[in-house]
Amino acid sequence: MTLPDERYRSIAQTQRFLLRLLTTPRVPRAVKDEARGLLRHYPSDYDMQQLERAAPHVVQQRMEPVHRMIAAYTAATPEHDDHEGSTLD
Repeated sequence: MTLPDERYRSIAQTQRFLLRLLTTPRVPRAVKDEARGLLRHYPSDYDMQQLERAAPHVVQQRMEPVHRMIAAYTAATPEHDDHEGSTLD
C-alpha cells in the first residue's frame, strides 16, 4: 500500500534522479535526451501543491503520524460485504 506522502516523495525523488542523469558523465546521449523529454512535462512544485490541495488522498507532502497510522489501518482492513448477515428470499 502506498500512502499519499510516500507517493509525493517518490515523485520528487524521480525528478531528482532524472536531473542527475543529465549531469552524469558517460550516460548515453539517448538516455539523457529521454530524461530531458520526461522532465519537460514533469510536475513543478506549484503543480504538486495544487494537486495536494485538490486531492490530499492522492499526494500529500507530509502526513501527521496519527493520520498516517489511520490511513495505513484503513487500507489494510478488508471492506465489509454489504450483504453480510442478510438473507436471500
